[in-house]
Amino acid sequence: MTNQRRALETRKTKETDIQLEFNIDGEGSARIDTGIGFFGHMLDGFSRHGFFDLDVTCIGDLSVDCHHTIEDVGIVLGNAIRSALGDKKGIRRFGSCILPMDETLVLCAVDLSGRPYLNFDAEFSTDRVGYMDTEMVREFFYAVSYSAGMNLHIKVLDGQNDHHKIEAMFKAFGRALDEATSIDGRIKDIMTTKGRL
Repeated sequence: MTNQRRALETRKTKETDIQLEFNIDGEGSARIDTGIGFFGHMLDGFSRHGFFDLDVTCIGDLSVDCHHTIEDVGIVLGNAIRSALGDKKGIRRFGSCILPMDETLVLCAVDLSGRPYLNFDAEFSTDRVGYMDTEMVREFFYAVSYSAGMNLHIKVLDGQNDHHKIEAMFKAFGRALDEATSIDGRIKDIMTTKGRL
């Protein structure tokens, strides 16, 4: 369901039950309930720094582990981004951010091309932060990029602390996506030579 640049997406499987509302032209307001505190904190940072309104409820099989919850929220968020963008008329399409967080520096670049691709360059020294497995960071961004149909590059340029690296990624992604989804009055149609994205 879309209304202007908003979307409501759901997903129900044997592993997760998700309802997600996304507003591109929001104020950075987030209501997150996934059962994984650190993941919720990251989604809140994405929402706040991208000025997106995001409402997510996920009941997942956390007795197994965090994998299905995080991956499936990524799938649903990607679907919502794609749906809320509609025909992409007037958007800048590209966005990027180099974001510092204490000792950490992260680059994020986005192309809302319709062609999914993830280039993820980061290493972690711990297996988890809070109750979120660090290996799930890549899985989340992979799910978002492929569901949304975006080209997404995330690279840790410097850093030691895994919390800082992950948080900088989510905030940089929010800022880069905000730029890419922004309407530019100079763009009268769609920013491509192909005629459609």
